[in-house]
Amino acid sequence: MTVETSKSLLDRLRSRPDDQMSWRRFAGLYAPLIRRWLVGQGTPDADAEDLAQEILMVIFRELPGFDHNGRKGAFRTWIRTVTVNRLRGYWRSRRVGAVSGMEERLALLEAEDGEPGRAWDREHDEHVVAQVMKLVEPEFAPSTWRAFRRTVVDGLSAAEAAAELGLTPNAVLIAKSRVLRRLREEVRGLVP
Repeated sequence: MTVETSKSLLDRLRSRPDDQMSWRRFAGLYAPLIRRWLVGQGTPDADAEDLAQEILMVIFRELPGFDHNGRKGAFRTWIRTVTVNRLRGYWRSRRVGAVSGMEERLALLEAEDGEPGRAWDREHDEHVVAQVMKLVEPEFAPSTWRAFRRTVVDGLSAAEAAAELGLTPNAVLIAKSRVLRRLREEVRGLVP
């Protein structure tokens, strides 16, 4: 593994704002989540795509000034705040009768201790982990990835996975460890 691949995506974006490959990776990771969430909050499909792009542009512009204060979930909370603020602006610009109801929903979402905020956090974390798994899978031999999936995702013991895959339990544990280490490197700062 090179030094480049050992740095998290967030670290790469903050240290090299002109890194187009990392920004494409970030947009591929976050655009579907943001779009899905916007549609779930009542944004018409036709507008959700444009609004998601606006949100990504705000993130692109503001990320160098983002201060990850070491608090668990700080980046996720910041993304949620950017999204809520842009959605609030969208609904206000439409001046529709449902704005007051939407304001209440958005206020609940902003509250970190409320269920809408916790639901955002859960959906965010599940989405990011699933997408990062897809991104890093090609970095590993198929047998390594299968050992990881069978133990971590499917819940088999190392001995059970080893018997199924024709490996030793130690080889399964090593494979699991390598993949988990790589996943942690990539999501550091994105997922608590």
